Amino acid sequence: MNYGMIRYIVGKMLLIESFLMLFPAFVSLLYREREGGCFLLTAAILILVSFVISRKPENTVIYAKEGFLIVAMAWILWSLFGALPFLFSGCIPRFEDAFFEVVSGFTTTGSTVLSDIEGMPKCMNFWRCLTHWVGGMGVLVFVMAVIPLSNRNSMFLMRAEIPGPTCDKLVPKARTTARILYTMYLGLSVAEIIFLLAGGMNLYEAVIHTFSTAGTGGFSNRNASVAAFNSAYIDGVITVFMLLFGINFNLYFLLLMKNVKGFFKNEELRNYLGIVAAAIVLITINVMNLYGGVLHAFRYAAFQVVSVITTTGFVTANYELWPEFSKTILLMLMVVGACAGSTGGGMKVSRIMILARTITKETRQILHPKSMNVVKLDGKRLTSEETHGVYVYTICYFAILCVSVLLISVDNFDFTTNFTAVLTTLNNVGPGLAKVGPVENFSAFSCFSKIILSFDMLVGRLEILPIMMLLAPVTWRKKF
Repeated sequence: MNYGMIRYIVGKMLLIESFLMLFPAFVSLLYREREGGCFLLTAAILILVSFVISRKPENTVIYAKEGFLIVAMAWILWSLFGALPFLFSGCIPRFEDAFFEVVSGFTTTGSTVLSDIEGMPKCMNFWRCLTHWVGGMGVLVFVMAVIPLSNRNSMFLMRAEIPGPTCDKLVPKARTTARILYTMYLGLSVAEIIFLLAGGMNLYEAVIHTFSTAGTGGFSNRNASVAAFNSAYIDGVITVFMLLFGINFNLYFLLLMKNVKGFFKNEELRNYLGIVAAAIVLITINVMNLYGGVLHAFRYAAFQVVSVITTTGFVTANYELWPEFSKTILLMLMVVGACAGSTGGGMKVSRIMILARTITKETRQILHPKSMNVVKLDGKRLTSEETHGVYVYTICYFAILCVSVLLISVDNFDFTTNFTAVLTTLNNVGPGLAKVGPVENFSAFSCFSKIILSFDMLVGRLEILPIMMLLAPVTWRKKF
């Protein structure tokens, strides 16, 4: 285990976080808010810690195990230090609440402990939403795009962080891949800002809602979320961009290479769009009587379906009041999630496809023992390692779900609250049902439960293995 290289890369990452602190500090200067000093103080602490630990070792080679540990440690440390401005300013006085809020930001979950979001200083709301934007594409991918690492080292970090069953480079160099991903990410973000400005949003609100949309996070500066704007145009723009950010960014690279046919032939994309379309139709029909017509029902159904399947968590309607059929569909969409390689959470459409095709394969094998059946995705035969990884992920996913529901039940809330609280944090969605519904928050949970739910958010965003490796005693033994 190359501990020196782990320490070096984590130290460089803390230095990058100190730079990010300058953006909300600048916002505080624009709006003449005294809380900006809290970001400068945190930045100074980060620079000091980075200086102490980031001495470059002689051996700079890392492998998969170091990559997983760096990713896990980086996300936890960024969240710990990212919570300090809330504590220093007194905006969120309790540490577990501040940590929960920042973990929710970086993991693009969007769950909150705040009841009066509009009472927060503008620089603090800017920081909350900026964490979505950085965490959406990935903390490590962001760092890889701006600091020099060897191509081999970069690929191990990317594989540990990019969501989905596989991770492919767009070009031979992983660092160049990271830069291409962030260029496309930035381009889509700028486009959304322009469209939101055209809809009457001011620049500040357009930027922070774009941060949340791009990262599929869901933080807003309004207590009522996007519903506060009461604009069909804004709803439509955000719906479209949530849908776009839920697509595998590798496919956008195909469009840049003018491979339109390859883009639309992608099986995960077609299934993703098919699930969205089916869910919108079913919910529109189911809630039509609540909104007095098809168009209004379609508007709210489309927004909430896309918001949930992309795990963004924005709200334009209190779906807690919808019929059970519609709420059940939304819960199922929480589990499915967006496409692999996107900024969305959940299990990912590709994993669901692999599991479904594996069941079909096993059924055919039983019926026809001598037949040759294989699992394919996009016409390519999946290796045993790839399918095995999906099985392990699924087993761990449901085990963590069950254990977490059991642990937070000590707070003695109803089952719907406990189950959806874990489901929404593990899938990085944001709001759940009952006491954590679309118009509620997570403040009522105990300190212990908030730590468990914060753990679930990190596990969900990093897709289990990095956090599990960090906690495994065997990882820290000298002989690995």
